[in-house]
Amino acid sequence: MGSGNSKNKRKSKQQPQKMVKIAIIYYSMYGHIRKLAHAEAKGAKEAGVEVDVFQVPETLSDEVLAAMHAPGKGDDKVADFASLSTLKDYDGFIFGIPTRFGMMAAQMKAFWDMTGQLWQKGELVGKPVGVFTSVGTQGGGIETTALTALTQFTHHGMIFVPTGYSFGAEMFDVSTVHGGTPYGAGTIAGPDGSRQPSDYELRLAEHQGKYFSNIVKKLSAKIASV
Repeated sequence: MGSGNSKNKRKSKQQPQKMVKIAIIYYSMYGHIRKLAHAEAKGAKEAGVEVDVFQVPETLSDEVLAAMHAPGKGDDKVADFASLSTLKDYDGFIFGIPTRFGMMAAQMKAFWDMTGQLWQKGELVGKPVGVFTSVGTQGGGIETTALTALTQFTHHGMIFVPTGYSFGAEMFDVSTVHGGTPYGAGTIAGPDGSRQPSDYELRLAEHQGKYFSNIVKKLSAKIASV
């Protein structure tokens, strides 16, 4: 009798829960995705999770970037090959992916191509993942970029978490041009990249960061209780 009671008491004690940690990983040539990434991070922090923001390695030469009038990359850490092994320590990921001809930019694809060892070991299986995008024009592939990113997530066995229409009525407003879809936040940069993320687009990104992080927290708590 006493032994059973002590066993139940041990079961009832809650183990201290580790802080949920997510990584926001992006590629940005002209800064649009970088701005959205930091809005996503702001929302994630509001949800009470630990956040690290990374950019993927550049694949173009300095000469080509200069010819394309690309500005500096900012000071976010680079998720290079040497750091890939640390990704298994994160509870969830949000990827910022600019569109090139209706699908992800080559720099982001090159990042995924480096993750073969993580795939072989199943290190990302069951990890929640979200996506946000940028395009040059309204028909430039804002949804197809998110859709084709799913092939990467699926091969890794990750759990895609879309935002749906959780941001509310503003998502139905067609009186102004704006990015963002049920797949995730987004921005329309314009064909020359001159249009910057609007207040709406930044707020949607912040919402996604918070919404996604709360989902990750719920999933992490469920797993911890098993």
